[in-house]
Amino acid sequence: MTAIFEAVILMAGQGSRLRESDKTFLKPFVPVLGRPLISYTLDALMRAGIKTVNFVVGYESGRMIAQANRLIPSGLSVSFIENRDWQKQNGISLLAAAGHVGKSFLLTMSDHLFDQSIVDLLLHNAVPNQLNLALDRKLDSIFDVDDAMKVQTQADRILKIGKDLTVYDGIDTGLFVCSLDIFDYLERVKRDGDCSLADGVRLMASEDKARAVDIGDAWWQDIDTIAMLQCAETQLRSRLARHDIASANAGSGRGNRAGNQARARDNRPQVQDRV
Repeated sequence: MTAIFEAVILMAGQGSRLRESDKTFLKPFVPVLGRPLISYTLDALMRAGIKTVNFVVGYESGRMIAQANRLIPSGLSVSFIENRDWQKQNGISLLAAAGHVGKSFLLTMSDHLFDQSIVDLLLHNAVPNQLNLALDRKLDSIFDVDDAMKVQTQADRILKIGKDLTVYDGIDTGLFVCSLDIFDYLERVKRDGDCSLADGVRLMASEDKARAVDIGDAWWQDIDTIAMLQCAETQLRSRLARHDIASANAGSGRGNRAGNQARARDNRPQVQDRV
């Protein structure tokens, strides 16, 4: 797989289900364990080697840009692409990025949390000239399966995608590696000037151009409601605690090894000075 250094993050919507009646609320910056939601995504992308991020903004775009700019890590190049039709489906938001990316790119949403390993796995296993979707086959772990984007596959080939599928074996995690072909497919599926990302994936799948990358035991969570946010914080707190314990144990092990090595040096036979 050719190395991928560029990403597109969709953050044009208003997040109405999470913000409810609070009109000052901007979903990508909701605190998750004290940190803005979007910061977790930016950290994961940078650790995966992404150098450039294109944010697609729409709702309250001026405020979105101002707040995002305060969170950009050093060394990450960013651009902001405005989707004036942000009330339409997410396919239109992605289409706004056409002409702004020059090669295959990582695509994700601003309201998803995911393990670093998912990004690394997807980038490592993506096939050029295909749409590559990070797929979760752990159906029992999905918080709201009725609302989830369901996927039917045959091995790694995507056959069908849609929220209303009755036969499916995986869930779309909202993380993709896309070839530039995605823009042509979205144009082809537009109806009355509108389309969803799933519409484009569905057409690509019908032409055997979409494949799934199984995320295995890795964790992710989209955050559309207060209940989803609370679940994400619980899961993330638990994962961070396990990571801290593992790090502490590793540090303790390193300390023990250092002590053992020092003791071993002390017990070595001493070489006498030459006369």
